[in-house]
Amino acid sequence: MQLGLHVADFTWPDGPPSLGKDLARVAKAAEDCGFTKLSVMDHVWQISVIGPPEHEMLEAYTALGYLAACTSRIELLAWVTAAVYREPGLLAKCVTTLDVLSGGRAWLGIGAAWNSDESHGLGLPFPPTAERFERLEEALQICLQMWSDEDGPYAGKHYRLERTLNSPQPLSRPHPPILIGGGGERKTLRLVAQYAQACNLFADPDLEHKLDVLRGHCETVGRDYDEITKTVIMPLDPGADAEHVDEILERLRGLAALGISHVHGRLANVQAITPLELLGERVIPVAAGL
Repeated sequence: MQLGLHVADFTWPDGPPSLGKDLARVAKAAEDCGFTKLSVMDHVWQISVIGPPEHEMLEAYTALGYLAACTSRIELLAWVTAAVYREPGLLAKCVTTLDVLSGGRAWLGIGAAWNSDESHGLGLPFPPTAERFERLEEALQICLQMWSDEDGPYAGKHYRLERTLNSPQPLSRPHPPILIGGGGERKTLRLVAQYAQACNLFADPDLEHKLDVLRGHCETVGRDYDEITKTVIMPLDPGADAEHVDEILERLRGLAALGISHVHGRLANVQAITPLELLGERVIPVAAGL
């Protein structure tokens, strides 16, 4: 099993003047400790489960470009991109640019978007739920076409592109891997089966059922269920004195038994580095053997 680090809180003690330096230090520490993925959220305001909307939030792809320059091995992605915040052609170009400049380390993490407050606040597109999912599917189709040898037009219900030219192409082959976030049983998991290399679910009591639903969608579309990477997002905080390490390891063992191969998590006070070091010393070596 692999572990990834999700950085979602940028309200740190030294404030914005030190944020670049502190974020670079966190990224390098995560890479050195053995984390395989590093992500930021695609939000423009802080989300309520972490803090008030007035707290600091960085734009995702600008931040990822900076993190690419600060690291050399760790894979980079937005966890997850709001499909309706950028035109799909521009999104494909953003991920391509990140992949080329990082030496082939970019993923496309994507979902249908959910935060209406920030969208309405800053004038970002936020159509009704059904339309957001339609646009998500078209965005996936456009990205895959732009990451192929086909540079002809694309005509969908919501997007029309006259020429899907994308130069340079990504370094990742056949294209940057796609992770679709969410556990919606009728739409999201069907899109995973049809288009994605990875899903992302929550480590909750419904997890085994969600995996069964995904397996069913794979059978319907003729996809090999085992070739999809199953990821979950959950807290990974070991505590200041590593008091929760055994609990984390026990949860990882249970997830591995279900076929989960990547766990992605946020740590409180990550800027202090100590939680990363504790995970690197105590948890990642065990997780690698699961």
